[in-house]
Amino acid sequence: MHFDIPHPLRVILAVAALLSLAPAPASAQAGDPPAQTVRAFYDSLLSVMKKAGELGVEGRYDKLAAPIRTAFDLPAMTRISVGPAWSSIAPEQQAKLVDGFERMTIATYANRFDGYAGERFEVEPTSDERPTGRLVRTRLVPASGEAVTLNYLLRSNGGQWKIVDVYLTGTISELATRRAEFAAILKAGGPAALADSLRQQAERQLQPARDGGSGAKR
Repeated sequence: MHFDIPHPLRVILAVAALLSLAPAPASAQAGDPPAQTVRAFYDSLLSVMKKAGELGVEGRYDKLAAPIRTAFDLPAMTRISVGPAWSSIAPEQQAKLVDGFERMTIATYANRFDGYAGERFEVEPTSDERPTGRLVRTRLVPASGEAVTLNYLLRSNGGQWKIVDVYLTGTISELATRRAEFAAILKAGGPAALADSLRQQAERQLQPARDGGSGAKR
């Protein structure tokens, strides 16, 4: 059966049909890639928090290792934390420092997020451009009490956006704090002393919690 459609309406329908066939913009298809990196990490972290008691600190470490390696550019974070002294450190010592920093980072998350008490993570859907990367704004919202701001700086590495710094309370750079700490250790004992310090920090974080866990530690 055929209907004679008025000319203006035919034009409107034709344009609508073309728009329906056109691919959606990248932002609509995939969202904001830096924000997606943080959101995926939070999803993994929240899953571990909900099973924190049965996993124990070592189990949490094992579950968080892959998501943290995926979300964080740990070699870059090690290099930034060490600062200008990095270029004068031998490659084999650099590798030990990266390994120690990685283990310390994973252990810190395994220790800090030792339970679940109704917390949720909120991630701004769009990241902000910065001279050194893109900033993703997030909040850790407890079931009761004041929310904690956690912002992440990400850079593209091999086509994937990865975290290179964390801003506690939204403004305090974790790596700036680490750099001051690392500089003092390097001055006193060199790269070997820093590698040993990272190992000891990881070991302390992996000691079984005595309180049984009660949500994210602040």
